[in-house]
Amino acid sequence: MKGRLFVVSAPSGAGKTTLLKLVMRDVPKLSFSISHTTRSPRPGEVDGVDYHFVTKSRFEKMIGQGAFLEYARVHDNLYGTSSDAVEQQLSRGIDVILDIDVQGAQIIRKSGQIDGAFVFIAPPGLGELEKRLRGRGTESEEAVKTRMANAKQELQAAKEYEYLLINDDLEQAARVLSSIVTAERARGHRSASGEPITSNYCK
Repeated sequence: MKGRLFVVSAPSGAGKTTLLKLVMRDVPKLSFSISHTTRSPRPGEVDGVDYHFVTKSRFEKMIGQGAFLEYARVHDNLYGTSSDAVEQQLSRGIDVILDIDVQGAQIIRKSGQIDGAFVFIAPPGLGELEKRLRGRGTESEEAVKTRMANAKQELQAAKEYEYLLINDDLEQAARVLSSIVTAERARGHRSASGEPITSNYCK
């Protein structure tokens, strides 16, 4: 039985990365699709763990090879999802979290190449979002303004997603996202642990 793809999007600073790490820790048979990007690593990020950090020329070569399920330019950097990597995990019955922006999610949704559950994570408000971005201490004033402008546009796309959750309380948001995964598994006749349900009910 194939795994389920979960396409998760959020404005920069909404706390998506931290939230996903909590869920990944607690939910079995759930894997993270590591995207390729041309941006530089942030402090603490590790190549092959957080992202595959590649040069622009390498990324463009991969585009020419048709290696990406989707790719997009975000904040002057390129991000892409390897088709083979996702399909290999799904074929083994592993659910895959795909952490991508709204552009990438739209490409996957319209292409119809692969079915998925679409989840949008929103901050409690724009004021809190700006506070979080400035709290990073890694963003210039210009970068903060750019990300805030983009966030306003991205929030408009929330209505296109099947699921919407507000990351106001991290632990509660993690429980909601874990519940979404469990619900999607039940819809696919799988247990909360991700295993196929084999009983008289499914014959």
